[in-house]
Amino acid sequence: MKYIWTIALLLTSFLSISQTNAGRPNFVIIIGDDIGWNDLGCYGNPTVKSPNIDQLATEGIKFTNTYLTASSCSPSRCSIMAGRYPHNTGAAELHTPLPAGMPTLSGELKKSGYYTAAAGKWHMGPSPKSDFNLVVEKDNGTGGEDQWLRVMKERPKDQPFFFWFASHDAHRPWQADEFATPHDPAKSVIPPFLVDAAGTRQDLASYYNEIQRLDYYVGEVKKELQNQGELENTLIIVMADNGRPFPRSKTRVYDSGMKTPFVISWPKGQEGRGLESNSLISVIDIAPTFLELAGVDIGPTFQGISFAKSIKNPWKEHRQYVFSEHNWHDYEAHERMVRTKHFLYVVNNRPQFSNQGPADSNTSPSYGDLKDVRDEGKLNAAQADVFAVPRAHEELFDCLQDPQQLSNVASNEKYADELNDLRAVMQQWISETGDDVPDHLTPAWYDPETGAALKIDRKRGEMPGTKSNAVKINNKGPY
Repeated sequence: MKYIWTIALLLTSFLSISQTNAGRPNFVIIIGDDIGWNDLGCYGNPTVKSPNIDQLATEGIKFTNTYLTASSCSPSRCSIMAGRYPHNTGAAELHTPLPAGMPTLSGELKKSGYYTAAAGKWHMGPSPKSDFNLVVEKDNGTGGEDQWLRVMKERPKDQPFFFWFASHDAHRPWQADEFATPHDPAKSVIPPFLVDAAGTRQDLASYYNEIQRLDYYVGEVKKELQNQGELENTLIIVMADNGRPFPRSKTRVYDSGMKTPFVISWPKGQEGRGLESNSLISVIDIAPTFLELAGVDIGPTFQGISFAKSIKNPWKEHRQYVFSEHNWHDYEAHERMVRTKHFLYVVNNRPQFSNQGPADSNTSPSYGDLKDVRDEGKLNAAQADVFAVPRAHEELFDCLQDPQQLSNVASNEKYADELNDLRAVMQQWISETGDDVPDHLTPAWYDPETGAALKIDRKRGEMPGTKSNAVKINNKGPY
C-alpha cells in the first residue's frame, strides 16, 4: 500500500508540473555586442544587411524607444539579468561580476521549471552561472554563435525554455569581413560626429559585416524553432548591450550609446504583425515581463516594470522616464541620464575628463581620422564634442528638434522649466535607488589619446552605491 501511495504521489507531482508547464511561453534573448539602435535595416539604415532581423520586425513588434542602463557590455548584461540599475547590482563598472545570491531572471525561471541555457559571450561573473542548467563558453566561434543551434537541439523536450544567446558581433577587432558578401565602404552611413574618410568608411563597413553575421544566426535560430514546432509559442527578443564601438557612441549616455534596437516576435502572444511601439522601455523591464508571462511571482529585488501589456497593445504607454549610467569603462567616469520621449538630461560628475569612448574605439581608424581633422583645425561642432574638455556638468537636449543630441540647451531660458523638472526627477531617482558619487572612483587604465594601456598599478576605486549599500535597496525610483 505504501508503494502504491508513493507511485500515486509521484504521478500527481508529474502531472502537476506538466500542467504548470503546458502553454507557458518559451523565451529567447539574442543580444548583439556593440550595435547601435539605428544600424539595422528595420530601423532605417539603408546599407546594413539584416534581412532576418528585419523579417522578425515585419512579423512582430519593433520598439523604437528602448534604453539600456549602461553603454558598457558587462554592466549592461548584469543589469538585464538582475532587472536592476547598475549601481544596485554591485557590478556597475566594466568587468565586475554580479554578487552571489542576487536573484536573476534565469534563476527564477529555472526554479519554476524552465530549462535555462546560455551560449556565447558571458561577462556576468561566476555566480549567475548556477542559475542556468547549461552555460557554454567554449567553441562558440569568433562571432559567439556557433553553439546556439546545438544547445537548442539538445534541450530537454518536456520543459519550457529560456535561452540567452550572446554574440561577440559586432565587437572589435573585426572578424567577419569574409562572411557572406561584404558591405561596400562607399555606402557606409557617416554620422555627423565621424569623418567622411576612407578609413572611417571601411571601419563602418567591417562593423556592418559583423552585424550581417549576427543576422544570419538570428535566422538560423528562427528556423530551428520552426523545425521543433516551438516558434509560435516562443517570445524572441533581438537587442544589443550598448551602442556601436565608435567615438561618441559606446559608453556615452546619448541615444548613440544607450538606445538599443529592440525587436520582439511572439506569434502566439502578440496582437497583429508588423507593429511598432514608441513606448519608453528600460531593459530592466525585461525580467519582470518574462516572469509575469511565465506565471512566476516577481520578487522585490526586480526594479523593472513589466511591459507585458505593451506586447498585447503596442500603443499602450509604459513609462515616463528611463535612467542610465556611465561608470568606469577603461576611463574614470560618472555620468547619469534621464530620458523622456521629448528630452534627454545629463549630469556629468567628472566634467574635467574628455569622453570620446572606450580604449578599443580610441585605437580605431575612425578615431584616427577624427584626430587628423582635429590637428588640421577642421572639426565640426559634433566632431569637436568627441575631444571637448572640460565638459558641461549639465546637458539638456530637445530630442524632438535635435534627435542626435548635438545642441545642449541647458542654458537656454526657453527650457528652464524642463531643466528644473528633470533635475528634480534625477535627484529623486538618485535618492530613492541609493546612487552616489564616490570620492575615489576607479582611475583611467588607458591613454585617451592613443587607447594604449597605461603602465600603472591597476586598482579599483569605490563602486557607485557603496556608501548606501545600494545592492540591498530595491526601490524602483520614478518611472
